[in-house]
Amino acid sequence: MTGTQIDEAAVTIDRPPALDDTALFGHPRGLGLLFIVEMWERFSYYGMRGLLVLYLVNHLGWPDANAANLYGTYTALAYLTPLAGGYLADRLIGTRRSLVIGGIVIALGHFALAVENMVFFYLGLGLVAIGTGFFKPNVSTMVGQIYAPGDQRRDSGFTIFYMGINLGAFLAGIVCGWLYQEFGPSYGFGAAGVGMVLGLAVYLIYRDRYLPGIGLRTQPNPTGSTGAVKEVEANPTNPMHGVLGALLGVIVALAASGGAWRGLDTFSAWLTGNSGWLSLFFGAMVGAALGISILGSHGEERKRVIALFIVCFFVVFFWMAFEQAGSSMNLFADRNTDRVVRGFTIPTAWFQSVNAGFIILFAPLFAVLWAWLRPRGWEPSTALKMVGGLFLCGIGFLILAAGGRLADTGALVSPMWLVLAYLFQTWGELSLSPVGLSYVTKVAPLRFASLLMGVWFLANAFANKLAGSLAAYSASLTSLGEFFMIPVYTSVGAALLLLLLVPVLKRLTASVPGA
Repeated sequence: MTGTQIDEAAVTIDRPPALDDTALFGHPRGLGLLFIVEMWERFSYYGMRGLLVLYLVNHLGWPDANAANLYGTYTALAYLTPLAGGYLADRLIGTRRSLVIGGIVIALGHFALAVENMVFFYLGLGLVAIGTGFFKPNVSTMVGQIYAPGDQRRDSGFTIFYMGINLGAFLAGIVCGWLYQEFGPSYGFGAAGVGMVLGLAVYLIYRDRYLPGIGLRTQPNPTGSTGAVKEVEANPTNPMHGVLGALLGVIVALAASGGAWRGLDTFSAWLTGNSGWLSLFFGAMVGAALGISILGSHGEERKRVIALFIVCFFVVFFWMAFEQAGSSMNLFADRNTDRVVRGFTIPTAWFQSVNAGFIILFAPLFAVLWAWLRPRGWEPSTALKMVGGLFLCGIGFLILAAGGRLADTGALVSPMWLVLAYLFQTWGELSLSPVGLSYVTKVAPLRFASLLMGVWFLANAFANKLAGSLAAYSASLTSLGEFFMIPVYTSVGAALLLLLLVPVLKRLTASVPGA
């Protein structure tokens, strides 16, 4: 270890026995607690997400393009704030306290949305986005902290955790969608807030029993070493690195936007248009993250940081396509799909549960698949799994493009077009998202753990804004089949380029077992 690097094994205290139990299908019961907490948080998020565009278009009469852009802005902010939340957790308040703060703020946001008033509507969106920033990166980081370095259960543990995310999303579409259709928007949005309160209550009751020490500023040593050595930073981060990076990021964003930000001088225009102000925000956040982690690292540590930024770049292409689910695909279900079955009209939001249902069904099979391939030396690297995920996402949209061409004739199409598209997108998601979360916790240097988890969600944020802009673009096209081919091209093209970079990523992460 040099004087400018951290020996991650030196960050130690006694490892509590609760972290080594195998009662949950070979995993610690603390994983089950985080599973439940994340399930309810995702219930609240996806419950509102599935209703947002429908509420704006069908209840408030917004044009499709404005609704899609607001959807993109909101979901982008919900994934952008975790970058700041992760940094604050790393440096000031710890992941445990951040999770509680985030849960409270998220619940308040959903209850504000239940008040049918535009001031409360915007307030609610803002509170949910801010609360997600405190909650989202830290719960995922805590999952990684349960496992020791090199623990081969980590990928399957994140896959189990990912099932919690999708169980919440599945229940959200069914419950909130039904309440929305039968009783109105207030009940759908309010139910999402109740879900967050339930998750937070469970966490507060059981965290000390099943997650002792997890999320505190001084973490249990994953290797099980004895002693009580506090967290040491041989090379503490320099805030000026972040400031310098943020300034450079803003300059790049200004140049890229070409002055598109001028004239958007109202709050609603900032939210519903392709706002250059948001691009400046993205530029500052990306620049700050790059400055802190690249300028503040050296040697192997810096190589790992670079590898993470490369992977996150390609993640953008996947989520840009996948996040059509809440906007263009949601409207396709509402307007172009035959939803009447034996006299019962299927609530549009129920289609939001299809992907989550497939996740619950197939996540254990993917976990078993990786476990079966691993001892035989056949398990693909994380990067290769992501390549497969992008290809599968492209196939899903190819199927949907075929359904879109039938809808172009004016006919209502079978729900199976959407179901099949979601099936392939789900297989792609299982190949990319849970293993990506695991990759971050393996590759990120310890002192940048939550910050770089925030970078992972920053990629999601940028992708969500692009997804909203792409969905808004669909309003200018006359062919749904033509529109749904766009994500085919972007997903498959990104997969081919990432495939070429797999050897580079392996070299950059050569010091990390299992990366």
